[in-house]
Amino acid sequence: MPNRVVYFNGEWVSEREARVSIFDSALMFGDMAFEMTRTFNQKPFKLREHLDRLYASLKLMEIDCGLTIDEMEQITLEGLKKNIGTEPDDMDWQIMHDVSRGVMGFYETVFPEGVQPTVSINYWPLILHAGTSAAKYDTGVDLVIPAQQAVPAHLIDPKTKNRSRLHYQLANLQAARMNNSTPILLDPDGYLTESTGANLFLVKEGVLYTPEPRNILLGVSRATAIELAEQLRVPVIEKNMGRYEALMADEIFITSTPFCMMHAATFESQIISDGKPGPIFTRIANAWKKRVGIDFVTQARAYEGRMEAWKTKEIRGDIE
Repeated sequence: MPNRVVYFNGEWVSEREARVSIFDSALMFGDMAFEMTRTFNQKPFKLREHLDRLYASLKLMEIDCGLTIDEMEQITLEGLKKNIGTEPDDMDWQIMHDVSRGVMGFYETVFPEGVQPTVSINYWPLILHAGTSAAKYDTGVDLVIPAQQAVPAHLIDPKTKNRSRLHYQLANLQAARMNNSTPILLDPDGYLTESTGANLFLVKEGVLYTPEPRNILLGVSRATAIELAEQLRVPVIEKNMGRYEALMADEIFITSTPFCMMHAATFESQIISDGKPGPIFTRIANAWKKRVGIDFVTQARAYEGRMEAWKTKEIRGDIE
């Protein structure tokens, strides 16, 4: 049986034992803020930035999790130490923070001990998330615009990373029927926003463009790509863009915590340049690898080759 533990409402418990009530506001309303951080060489990358965004989301959602950000950071690092030894030294991790309002007051009589926000931190080996993405580093992703639109900021501010994400799921399902592509959602004004868990970048004549932070999540990986581009003296512009700008782009790529950066081979079934990683993408990706001290593409390919054995070991462990 896997020996991983999770932090759950003040205790360290087996991940199999962590349970959220059916009366939790997260289940009732998707009323939960969350963050995913990854490690490089088993060290969290920009953990504080992720926690800053988590606490900003909690403030907007009016949830007091009962922990200061410093306490949350300390607990997070403690949990990583507890879990690292369960995997080989070359295994990196994804760290997930989930915080909900807790059991809804209407059902408090079921809990005589009292109700409180639900706070959990889980640690999962990155082998599956990275390994399943490995092939896309070579082929690139195929971007499409689904029927589902982004939720505009005047309804739910996308700067809050929350679990109310039905629009993402519908976009994924629609894109999957379009040759298993990756969706890029439009806002109600017809401008490009983001993918379902990734930010978007376009390159035109040596300038890096990304949607302005109007109807998008301000991704930590997005910020990293912008920082690295500026260090490389690549001009960066945030602006509203539509289908036209994407189809005219020299390069397109997306960024996200698990896979960092990935180039797009096509947009709306039209090949972007030659369909291969472009020079701006390559420069930023190389700078990213240098900064974190690991080639995340090589790592993903290695994980891909080990995934099946890892899953078999996990399953056999559960049986034992």
